[in-house]
Amino acid sequence: MRMIVRGARLLHTDTDTAAAVVGGRRPGLHDVEVAQDGRIARVLPYDDQKEPPATGVLIEARGGLLSAPFVEPHIHLDTALTAGEPRPNASGTLWEGIACWSERKRTLTREDVIGRATEVLRWQAAQGVLHVRTHCDVTDPSLTALDALLEVRDRVRDVMTLQIVAFPQEGIASFPGGAALLREALVRGADVVGAIPHFEDTREDGVGSLETAFALAREFGLPVDAHCDEIDDEHSRFVEVLAALALRSGLRERATASHTTAMGSYGGAYSFKLQRLLARSGINLVSNPFANLGLQGRFDAYPKRRGLTQVKEMLAAGVNVAFGHDDVMDPWNALGTGNPLQTALLGVYAAQLTGADEIREAFSMVTDRAARVLGLPAAEYGITEGAPASFVLLPAPSPEEAIRRQVRPRYVVSRGTVLAENPAAPARLLAWPGEQGPCEVDFTRRLR
Repeated sequence: MRMIVRGARLLHTDTDTAAAVVGGRRPGLHDVEVAQDGRIARVLPYDDQKEPPATGVLIEARGGLLSAPFVEPHIHLDTALTAGEPRPNASGTLWEGIACWSERKRTLTREDVIGRATEVLRWQAAQGVLHVRTHCDVTDPSLTALDALLEVRDRVRDVMTLQIVAFPQEGIASFPGGAALLREALVRGADVVGAIPHFEDTREDGVGSLETAFALAREFGLPVDAHCDEIDDEHSRFVEVLAALALRSGLRERATASHTTAMGSYGGAYSFKLQRLLARSGINLVSNPFANLGLQGRFDAYPKRRGLTQVKEMLAAGVNVAFGHDDVMDPWNALGTGNPLQTALLGVYAAQLTGADEIREAFSMVTDRAARVLGLPAAEYGITEGAPASFVLLPAPSPEEAIRRQVRPRYVVSRGTVLAENPAAPARLLAWPGEQGPCEVDFTRRLR
């Protein structure tokens, strides 16, 4: 064996029903053996009386949660780490952010984009993110950022999956040469076709932009991921157009509507109709709590809208919904680290996913559900025999506890190789009444 992980808790296994230890086996704990080819060879019940192997890498999980790696379904690596350049977004609106970026992208260089994107990918890898979908602005006649990200994609391909969306930030119909630039981006190697219908000059332009995107998707055999209805206007209803096109073209689950924040302003009757259409279409939704909460509702007095899509309602309707981090220190979000557990925690509160099952679902929205957005094959993602040995070991017994305590992955493994390690370091109070000397602080009280 190349590696063995001993005594790990796995998702989708019953960890609590068996009360007694039978022989040396601990209920709910497993060993995961990794072969020399970097794939999972066997998943076995953990036996604490069995001697550990004498060769290969040994990871003692000690009851920690072993999960498939985190998946980032929506980020902008080309804009990352540009907050305040060339000026701050003083109003905090989406529109001023686009204006700031329009000024900044005139100064882009290959080295600039590669350096910033690589730094954020390192942050993500250290936090257990091994599959990333990044949007890249292609309303730039030189396509500097796209060419740079294509190079980054090749550099990291041995440890991470990086998908690039050709994203027409300033429109397809409304930007001079927008359709031609989008096509050229696909010719150069972008993985996904993007669109931004609500930003186009007219509703007709918005519908036409989606039709263009789907036509290109059919021509190139690619998925679609559109920034869709990222506005508080209840009349912005391009998601129904995207869903209808996905349904009628057969693209279905290979189509994604990102943001859809206008959905938070739709009335009950239309929402009910929309839920049925989205469920029938098979499309994915990606909600981005950091950006959506920060940017939306800026034109409201009080009450102010939350600015999120209908996360709970769409999940209940059977629509696949994932959470994305979106912006990291750029004109739309001056903060951010790319941490998916932060995204999940914020999503729990913003979307009111506060039930025990809903908190666990939020974890799925940055793992399994996000993997479906990227179209990752089931056989290639998960802790199953034959799958790539890519996973994160979290020092928590459950997804709920990982989110609550915001734990750092103890180990991040990519295809059988330890990619990152975060040493365990419990907090210590150096002085406390009634204590003689320093004492450790225990955050591990479990949720009921």
